[in-house]
Amino acid sequence: MRFLYPLGLLGLIGVPILVIIYILKNKYTEQTVSSTYLWTLSEKFLKRKNPISKLTGIISLFLQILAIVCISLAIAHPSLIISNAAHEYCFILDASGSMQMQKDGVTRFQRGKDEIQSIIHSSVDGSTYTLVYVDESTNVVYERVSDKEQALLLLGELEPSYDTAVFTDAIGVAQGYYDENKALKTYLVTDMKFEKVKNINVVNVSAGESNFAISEVSYTVSGGTLTVTGNLISYGKDADLTVQVYTDGVARSLDAQIQVKKDEATPFMVECESEPFAALKVAAVETDGLAQDNEYIIYDTTSESSYDTLIVSKTPFMLRTALQSLVNARIDVVDPDDYLETTTGYGLYIFDGCSLRTLPSDGAVWLFNPQTGTDQAGFNVQGTVDLEGSDKLEMTKSTATTVQKLTKDLVGSDIYLTKYVRLGTFSNFTNLYTYQSNPIIFTGTNTYGNREAVFAFSLHDSNLPVLYDFIPLLKNIISYSFPGIVDKTDYICGETADINVLANCESIRVESPSGGVSYLEVDSATAGLILEEVGTYTVTMTLGKQQRTVYIYSAMTQAERLPVVTQKEEIRLQGMPTNNGFDGTYDLMLIVFILLAVIFIADWGVYCYEKHQLR
Repeated sequence: MRFLYPLGLLGLIGVPILVIIYILKNKYTEQTVSSTYLWTLSEKFLKRKNPISKLTGIISLFLQILAIVCISLAIAHPSLIISNAAHEYCFILDASGSMQMQKDGVTRFQRGKDEIQSIIHSSVDGSTYTLVYVDESTNVVYERVSDKEQALLLLGELEPSYDTAVFTDAIGVAQGYYDENKALKTYLVTDMKFEKVKNINVVNVSAGESNFAISEVSYTVSGGTLTVTGNLISYGKDADLTVQVYTDGVARSLDAQIQVKKDEATPFMVECESEPFAALKVAAVETDGLAQDNEYIIYDTTSESSYDTLIVSKTPFMLRTALQSLVNARIDVVDPDDYLETTTGYGLYIFDGCSLRTLPSDGAVWLFNPQTGTDQAGFNVQGTVDLEGSDKLEMTKSTATTVQKLTKDLVGSDIYLTKYVRLGTFSNFTNLYTYQSNPIIFTGTNTYGNREAVFAFSLHDSNLPVLYDFIPLLKNIISYSFPGIVDKTDYICGETADINVLANCESIRVESPSGGVSYLEVDSATAGLILEEVGTYTVTMTLGKQQRTVYIYSAMTQAERLPVVTQKEEIRLQGMPTNNGFDGTYDLMLIVFILLAVIFIADWGVYCYEKHQLR
C-alpha cells in the first residue's frame, strides 16, 4: 500500500492529544438537591446496576481515536499497488453514418460508447487510454490519458458523422502504439464484420436492425399532373412499403403498398394533381432503424432574376430571333444613336457594335463587336484586325466548372471569322474561344459586380449564327448571366454543392441540418459548400438590403445504408503480443469513508446513550 499524500498522516498527532484531553478533563460533582415523592420513587429505577454505563466513556474515546485515524488516512489517500494489472488501452471508434442506426431507441454509436465506458470502468486504476475517432478521416481524441473521468467525459461528448469510415489510418495509429508496447489492448468498436483479425479485439455493436431507403427521386409536370418517380430498396429482407408524396408539407397522395425485394432497387411512380410548390418530399410511411434515408426532398430552383432585355443594335434581327426562342420576357430594341446611358430597368443589356462611355449598373451585359472600352468592362479596345479570308477559332480545353457549364451541350462546331476586335483584358475573365491567344469569346464580371459576356466580333463577320452551337452557346450564357443561387438542390452527403455568387452579393450564410452556422467566401463567381450532414441546408444570400434563401437537401450515402457489411480483407497489428502490464492501483478511499461514516454513527449512538440514558 502507498499514500498519495503521506503528510496527511501527521493528523495522527491528534490521537495522543485526545487521550490527554480525556485524562485532564474535569469530573462532574454530585450535588444534593431537594427531593419530592416522585423523585424518591424513581430512585429504585436509577439505582439499577448498569455495567455498560461505566464503559461509555471508554467506548467514546476509542471511537474518536478511530475517527482521527480514518481522517488522517483519508487525507493521505491510501491505495494498493496491484502488480502487472494495469494496461494501455487503444479504442478505435467507428463514427460512420451507419452507426446512427438504432434499435429500441439506442443507436449503434451509443452502444459503442457504452462498451468503451464499461471497459474503462472495469480497468485497474493506473491504466492509460487512447481514443481514435474514425469517419472519412482519423482523429485522435485523446492519447494515453490516465484519468478515467477525463477519458469518459471526452468520450461522452462525441457524436457520429455521416461519412464512410476508412480504418487504414486508424490502424496505422494503433500500430505505432503497438510497436512501443506489445501488451497494448486494442479495441475496434464498429458495426462491420471482419473475417480476418489479428491482435485487435473487434466489438461489433450491430443489433440486427432493419433498413430501407428512398433514392433517385425525380418529377415531371404534364397536363396538370405531377408524376414522381424514384427507387425503393430494402436491405436484408423483403418488405411492403408505402410511399407518401408531400408538396410544401401537405400530403398529396397515399399510394398502395409496394412489394420490395431485399437488396434490389424497386422503381415506384406516384401521380397526383399538379400545383405550384417550393418543396417536394417523398417519404416512406413505415419506420426502420435509420430514419435519415426514409425520405428524399427536392426544392424548387426557379430564378428570381428579370429576363427583360434591351438590345442596342443597328442590325438586331439574329440576336432578337435567337433570344425569343430562349427566354420568355420582354425584348426591346433601340438604335445606338437613340440609346441613353441613363436607361435602367432591364435584366440584360446587349450592345452590338456600340461605343459606350459607361455600362449600365443594374443588369447583366453582353457586348458584341465593341468599338470602345470602358473602365467598368475590364478590357480596352486595341483596334480591328482584318483576316485574309477567314480563320478558325480555338475552343478552350479547360476543365474548370465554369467552363463546363458554359460549353454544355456544344458539339464543338468550327467557328470562322473574317475580322475581329483585338482586346486587352485587365480583369479576371473565362476564355471560351481565342484566336492566336487573343480572347474572342469570354465571360466575367464587371466593376458593378454584374455578369458580362463579350464577343470580340460581329455576328455578320462569322459563321456562328448558322452553326448548331449558336443556340446552345447563347442558352448557356443566359444561364450564366441569370444564375440562380443553386443549379440543383438534391445531393448525396459528402458531395460539394456549387453556390452561385450573384451580383452585389455581400454574404452567404449557411445553416446546417444540425443548426451550425457558417459563411462562404464571396470573392469568386461560385462558392463550394461541402455537405457533411444529412438533411436540409439553408443558404441565405444577402444582396444589399435584399435577402434570398434557398434550400439544399443532402441524402445519406448508399454505403452507409447497409445494416450489415462484411470486410473480407484482414486487419491486423504486426508483431508478437505480450501480456506484460504495469503496476496498477486500487483506491482505498471508498473503504476509508465508509469506515469513517460507521464510526461517526457509533459515536453519536454512544453520546445519545450517555446523555439521555437510553437503556
